[in-house]
Amino acid sequence: MAAWAAAWIGMGGQRRVLIGLFAAGALCVLLAGVRRSALVGGVALVLIVVGGLSAIRFQHYATSPLAHLAGERAVVEIEFVLKGDPRVREHSRFGGRTVTAVVDVVRVEGRGEAFTGRQQAHLTSGWDNGAELATLVAGTTAQASVRLAPTDSGPSVAFASLRSPPQIVRPPGRAATAVEGVRAGLRAAVEDLPIDRRALVPALVVGDVSLQTAELTDDFRTTGLTHLTAVSGANLSLMLAFLLTVARWLGVRGRWLHVVGVAGVVIFIALCRTEPSVLRASAMGLVALAALGGHAQPGKGARHLCTAVIALVLIDPWLGRSVGFALSVLASAGIIGWSALWRDRMTWLPRPIAEAVTVPLAAQLATQPVVTAISGEVSVVGLVTNALAGPFVGPATVLGFATAGLSVVWLPAAEFTGWLAGWCAQGIIWVAGAGAGLPGAAWTWPTSAAGLVVIGVGCVAGFLLCGWLLASRWSSLGASAVMIALVAQPQIVPGWPPDAWLVVACDVGQGSATVLRAGERAAVVVDTGPDPRLMERCLDQLGIHSVPLLVLSHYHSDHFEGRSAILGRRPVGMVLVSPLASPAGAAERVRAETASLGVPLAAAWPGQQLRIGDVRWRTLGPVSVPQVVATSDGESSAENDAGVVAMAEVGGLRVLLTGDVEPTGQRALLRAGAELRADIVTVPHHGSGRQDEAFLRAVGPGIALVSVGEDNDYGHPASRTLRLLEQSGQQVLRTDLQGALAVGGRRHQPVLTTQR
Repeated sequence: MAAWAAAWIGMGGQRRVLIGLFAAGALCVLLAGVRRSALVGGVALVLIVVGGLSAIRFQHYATSPLAHLAGERAVVEIEFVLKGDPRVREHSRFGGRTVTAVVDVVRVEGRGEAFTGRQQAHLTSGWDNGAELATLVAGTTAQASVRLAPTDSGPSVAFASLRSPPQIVRPPGRAATAVEGVRAGLRAAVEDLPIDRRALVPALVVGDVSLQTAELTDDFRTTGLTHLTAVSGANLSLMLAFLLTVARWLGVRGRWLHVVGVAGVVIFIALCRTEPSVLRASAMGLVALAALGGHAQPGKGARHLCTAVIALVLIDPWLGRSVGFALSVLASAGIIGWSALWRDRMTWLPRPIAEAVTVPLAAQLATQPVVTAISGEVSVVGLVTNALAGPFVGPATVLGFATAGLSVVWLPAAEFTGWLAGWCAQGIIWVAGAGAGLPGAAWTWPTSAAGLVVIGVGCVAGFLLCGWLLASRWSSLGASAVMIALVAQPQIVPGWPPDAWLVVACDVGQGSATVLRAGERAAVVVDTGPDPRLMERCLDQLGIHSVPLLVLSHYHSDHFEGRSAILGRRPVGMVLVSPLASPAGAAERVRAETASLGVPLAAAWPGQQLRIGDVRWRTLGPVSVPQVVATSDGESSAENDAGVVAMAEVGGLRVLLTGDVEPTGQRALLRAGAELRADIVTVPHHGSGRQDEAFLRAVGPGIALVSVGEDNDYGHPASRTLRLLEQSGQQVLRTDLQGALAVGGRRHQPVLTTQR
């Protein structure tokens, strides 16, 4: 605990807190001398050494030339070494492909000076410059022109956006080339498998998620199985258990078994790359193996875990502030401290089944407060899905490692073991899909201090009660029945939704989705946000079974990527889209999906009038369709100004739906004489600072709904926009602060209900 706290404080860069840390260390030295306590002396030593080394590391990070140039957002030439595989994101926020990579910058030249050193940066690019980056192999040294930007926190010193394709300076060394050969062989051995199996086998073995689909990623996140696709201690434990078992079969005994184990660790680190997450996973895997092995001694696992924590924060102090590190340590602590005890009390179940329940249960209870803090969710099915997927994980991982090794020697044999690994992986895919399809698979949870205290107290109570609960078959069956009831229906939020709702701004994170009540269990949906899970949860809670009109204001992913919660899942009468089919790839996907489902697709045009149940719809814009200006990151204001803007009337309330229209489009609507006065307005572009004051005044006093993600990177909503709305007489409601927002009642007497 002292080592972890010292690393966290040292890498925070706050001088007063650091002085307090050293003062605490000095006080511990005095106490150790007075009380002759080795424990207090050890704490003092750790506080001072780890805190001092961390502070030196942070000072080097914060005062480096690269950090200085990033603060000035300079355009520079950099020479860098690629640390891992570049990641290609097919559908960025603006519809195009983006490439990201973590690199070590070894030389930077800009502002008339050149500097050498070695510091980490986060490299990103659109596809025009990033296509070359995506082909590079880890260990390659290259150079490129970039624009730097500062980061909020380490370990990366800067963000670097490519301004030109990278040029190779030196190819990777022999070791890196050999490792890439094994990883490429693994991908080649499974390339003929169905897409999800082809993606999951490399992810299970070496954490290679480059082929994983968005749907599979969503299913794994909902069901608490994401840890399987990351490099984790479980991967190493499984591989070592397999290697040591084979070694014993071959007659290896004594210290030679330790040699086999060390060789296995070296191979694992080499295959998964020597990144901090891999070192963390290796340490936690060894801890788990030592603690849960056949000759484990009580309490020894905790000592191993503590040693691993101290060693890791000495090697890389940034781990002290890493969420992944916290999850690894807490999960290991939960498993070491409680799973074996609970397993031994479940005498009414066979030992392997009891262990399949208690290991994920201990890990989930230990990590749930942190998971909830970063995701705002509690996975209700996580325990069940982990228990059901457990029997498939071991064979899939071991067969995957065998496939990777055989791919170097004889590809046909690797293809056979890869086929077997794929079928084992298919079991995990079925479990994830079935779990994610349950109505109450994951519950949203407030990430406020009070919300996290409640979930933390609940987890502590779980640790105290689970031993008693699991000891009895009847209490365990009763708890199982409660869990079945929870996942069989959508999350129940007291008072939500209100019975008389007419308009709802769904809480879909950094995106937009508005629901207009069109009749019994029917609604007009305007945009779907970036995440199908969040969109589906909102519609399920509102009881929406059919969507007679789906409007996609434009083709940026924060407005249309959640459409799979509707298309193919609920009856859709018609899809109304922007007349500007840009980005072209995104527009083509929507056209293909609607065609395959037989859903009519139409472009919006000014003056268009529709009657959909209780909703009267009139399209106001776009007044004109602007030209698209290509940009390196796929962002263009043209798509925003060409988005659908409309006035809808439901239950006597007039609702102005604005999408992401920017000042140019707003002024065009004013010049065209569009009737903008409304009772409710969805604030354009998530409340960005790009607003026309006359446009907001024309809307008049009423209710302003801001659909925006909590702690988003864009600074939305802007303080200027909030001020303009207040000056116009608008009452501002925000999804980042209040959750989903509902408006009911009637004109001049609206009734507001917030989900939180």
